[in-house]
Amino acid sequence: MKPFSEPRVASARRVLISIPIVHTQADMGALNEPIQRLKVKKLGKKMWEHNLELVKDFWTQIEQATQGLALAYEKVRLYQDGLPVCGHELEIVTDLAKAGSRNYQLLLKLKEKGATLMGTESSELLLEEYELVKQVFTGEMFRGPSRHAARANDLQHSLLQRRDQFMARRISQTLLGGETGLLFVGMLHSVEPWLDQDIRVLHPVRQALKGGDRP
Repeated sequence: MKPFSEPRVASARRVLISIPIVHTQADMGALNEPIQRLKVKKLGKKMWEHNLELVKDFWTQIEQATQGLALAYEKVRLYQDGLPVCGHELEIVTDLAKAGSRNYQLLLKLKEKGATLMGTESSELLLEEYELVKQVFTGEMFRGPSRHAARANDLQHSLLQRRDQFMARRISQTLLGGETGLLFVGMLHSVEPWLDQDIRVLHPVRQALKGGDRP
């Protein structure tokens, strides 16, 4: 994969590089085991193991593409979906990196280069999502009439949009002129439409990944 650099922009412009990610087992915390059981049941063990390998390969590509970014890291802010604004961001990232999360290991490497780690999400919304996901993956949402499953889908969609809006506000309020933000965000998210209009969004990593296998 060829290295690439951010296009030259006016010094006062705000730039956000959106990096698509896939969450790994190590990112799931207490939900790791029930999610794993459900996936193995749904996909079968061989297909689940194959999917794990695709995710590993995908993260290798993300790491390579991110390393190819030519950035002045002292003017870079790191935004991460799932990382709350709480005052303990570095502790969370360090713990998950030690647990094997390649996502959070990459955040630490970028921070070591001089980038600033930013809390990105609402703790309240993340807790709400945790409870919803727990109900879905433990089967509680699917006991009883089928309308419960439809309600779960509606709740997930609404929650996803509220999370996107919060992340966009957080980025818009903290990314300064002349700075570049790196947003590591799951593929189901749509943060860009809610950002301040003067923020220029780039997708060099997504373009570099295009054509490869997706997990």
